[in-house]
Amino acid sequence: MANQTWNPFREMEHFRRDFDELFDRFLGRGKRSTRETGSVEPAIDSYIEGDKMVVRADLPGIDPKNVEITVTGDSLTIKGSREEEREEKERNFVFKEVNYGSFQRTVKLPQGVKAEDFKASYKNGVLELTAPAPKEMSSRKVPIDVEHKK
Repeated sequence: MANQTWNPFREMEHFRRDFDELFDRFLGRGKRSTRETGSVEPAIDSYIEGDKMVVRADLPGIDPKNVEITVTGDSLTIKGSREEEREEKERNFVFKEVNYGSFQRTVKLPQGVKAEDFKASYKNGVLELTAPAPKEMSSRKVPIDVEHKK
């Protein structure tokens, strides 16, 4: 085993990556490691835009036929799977990051969003779910009054 020169910057990068993963797990957010979970977990955005609630999930390479959406109470759940295409020829991978398997993501919905109002569309690998937002969640711009000192 060859001696490797100690590099403080490499050590700092390892520390940063480990700390980021710990922080994301603690807060329950961010990209989860598929190597730890054994599943494919898509990135999700959830936001209010004007008068509608929008939930977007990145599902590249996932057939929409393999996706199931359910709304129960204040939770919206997206389940699905990415199937690996098996070919007869053998491959010698140089690099492999694409993960295959099933996933399930749940998003907490604001009070007043109704299950029957959701509409779903799929385009360019992105699943988009929309529903009217409750009136109390509608956004409006608030003007700022600036006081001038005399």
